[in-house]
Amino acid sequence: MNKQGLVEAILKNKDANIDTKAQAERAINAVLAGIAAGLKKDANVQLIGFGTFTVKKRAARKGRNPATGEVIKIKASKVVGFKAGAALKATASKAKV
Repeated sequence: MNKQGLVEAILKNKDANIDTKAQAERAINAVLAGIAAGLKKDANVQLIGFGTFTVKKRAARKGRNPATGEVIKIKASKVVGFKAGAALKATASKAKV
C-alpha cells in the first residue's frame, strides 16, 4: 500500500469522519509531520499498540565501492528505527503473503 492507498483506506473508515481525499491526505501529512517533529525533538515517538520510532546512531565503518571494489570510509550517521507493537505484530501475523 502506498500513500494514495492509505488515503482510500481512511475514506472507507466511517469512524474517521473524513469525507474527502484532500482531508484524508492532510490528516496523513499531519501525522507524518508530527512523527518527524517528535523524532527531531525527543528522538523517540511511541504509539501504544502500533509501535515505536527511534533515532539510532550508526557508527562509522568501512565499505566497498561496488563499481571499483575500492575500500571507502562511511561516516557515522543517524537513522530511524521502528519496532512494531504487540497489536501490530498480531495484525501482521494474519496478513496475506
